[in-house]
Amino acid sequence: MQNINFIPEPIGETTDVESWLSRAGLKFEDLGNDAVSIAIRKQWREYQAAVQRCCAALHQPPERVQLSGVYAKLRVPYGATKNLMKKEIVNGELGMGNWEWGIGNG
Repeated sequence: MQNINFIPEPIGETTDVESWLSRAGLKFEDLGNDAVSIAIRKQWREYQAAVQRCCAALHQPPERVQLSGVYAKLRVPYGATKNLMKKEIVNGELGMGNWEWGIGNG
């Protein structure tokens, strides 16, 4: 009989950007200053706001809640695959820092 390793989808939400990015097979260092990376950073901020509101309303930590409905699409970075991240989008360079992630001063 074949042994199949089952990896369940994350049940709860996270406040860790690396964990969130890993849901799409990405790492923080995969991101750059291109349009896709900027969109992913924006989605991270929207995701964190939704998680915070949900946790406050339910009086639960992020690990014990799961976004659903219109917020479910925020759970996994959309439009983000390693192949897409490698594609260059030429629109000029924007100086982006860690402040966009809500971590540090950039």
